[in-house]
Amino acid sequence: MDSQNGAERAQRPYDIVLFGATGFVGALTAEYLARHAPKDLRWALAGRSRGKLERLRERLAVIDPACAALPLVEADASDRASVRELAGSARVVATTVGPYVWYGEGLVAACAEAGTDYVDLTGEPEFVDLMYVRHDARARETGARLVHACGFDSVPHDLGVYFTVGRLPEGVPLTVDGFVRSNAMFSGGTMASALTAMGRGSQTLRAARERRLHEPRLVGRRARTPFAGPRFSPQTGAWALPLPTIDPQIVVRSARALERYGPDFRYRHYAAVRTLPMALGGLAAAAAGFALAQLPAARRWLMDRYASGDGPSAKRRAKSWFSVRFVGEGGGRRVFTEVTGGDPGYDETAKILAESAMCLAGDTLPRTSGQVTPAVAMGDALLTRLQRAGLRFRVAHSR
Repeated sequence: MDSQNGAERAQRPYDIVLFGATGFVGALTAEYLARHAPKDLRWALAGRSRGKLERLRERLAVIDPACAALPLVEADASDRASVRELAGSARVVATTVGPYVWYGEGLVAACAEAGTDYVDLTGEPEFVDLMYVRHDARARETGARLVHACGFDSVPHDLGVYFTVGRLPEGVPLTVDGFVRSNAMFSGGTMASALTAMGRGSQTLRAARERRLHEPRLVGRRARTPFAGPRFSPQTGAWALPLPTIDPQIVVRSARALERYGPDFRYRHYAAVRTLPMALGGLAAAAAGFALAQLPAARRWLMDRYASGDGPSAKRRAKSWFSVRFVGEGGGRRVFTEVTGGDPGYDETAKILAESAMCLAGDTLPRTSGQVTPAVAMGDALLTRLQRAGLRFRVAHSR
C-alpha cells in the first residue's frame, strides 16, 4: 500500500464499522465492543434498518453510556453504492451478513477497491475461493487485508495449529492433527451457511479448481490436508470423524504462507467422539443432512427452522463449551496442545470477530495485503488478544 493511500485511510471517520450489527451474532459483537473497545476507538454500527440500529444503540448505552453517541450507518448488501460508501468510511469493516456467497461479494469488492481491511465469519469454501480469484489482486494493489473466517470458523483451529507449530522444531517435516469437541448448538447463520455449501457441491468444486489456476505454486515446500477416514485415536482416547469444514483449508493456506511450518506440512481435522455408537450416529446424521441439502425444498425447510437472526438464551450459551486438541509431531518431538473456550457459535465467535477487527485497526502487524488467513495477517498479536480475552491456548503435554 502506498503512503498516500495509508494517509487517506487514517483520515477516515471510523476505525471499525460493524455491518450486520442488528443480527444475533452482530448484536453480541456490538455488545462485546461496547464492553471492551478502547475509549478512543472510533466505531460505528451498520445495517439496513435505522430503527433497529437505534434500538441496538439504546441497549449498548446501558452497557456504556458513551455508546449513546455511536454513529449509525445505513447500508444494504444488495445496494452496491451504499456498500462502497460504507467501505470508504472505515479503516476496518467487520461483517456478519451471510450466507456470504449470496450477500458478501459486494462488500469484499468495495473493501478491496478502497484499501479497507475486511473481516467476516464465513465458513463457506466456495465464497472464499471466489473472493480470492476476483479480488485478491486488487486488494494487494490497494493494501487491503481480506481476512475471512474470523469466528469459531476458523480462528481457534488456525491459531491453534500456529501455536502448536511454534512448539515444534524448525526446518523439518511437521504433522498436526486437530480433534474438535463441543456441547454447543449451531447458530442459525452457521446452519444456513452449511446447508448452502452442502447444496452447492458442484459450484464449490468449480470455485476450488479456478482458485488453483490462479494461486502461485509453492516451490521447494509442501503443505497439504489429505482426506482421512474415521478411526480411533489412541492419543485422544476418542473416535475421530473427518470434519468437512473450511478449517483445514485455512490452516493449510497459513502453512503455505509461513515458512515456520516447515518444508513438508500436513494437517488433518476431526470431530472427536467418545464412543463407537456416537461415532456411527454422527456419520449417519451427517449423511442424512448432506442428502437433504441437495433438495431445495428440504434445504429451505431446514433453514426456516434455524433462522439466522435467532439464537439460544444467555443461560443456554453459558453452559456451552468447546475444546480443540492438537497432536503435533516433527523432528523426533511430539507435542499435545489444546484450545478451549465457552460457547463457540455465538459468544466466542462474537469475541473473536471483535478482537480481530480491533487487532487490524490498532496493533502492529506483519506487512501483508490481499486475501490472507488470520494467522498470516495477525498471528501473535491476535493470539495474545484472545488469551487476554479468555480463550485458553496451552501445552497439555510434550515429549
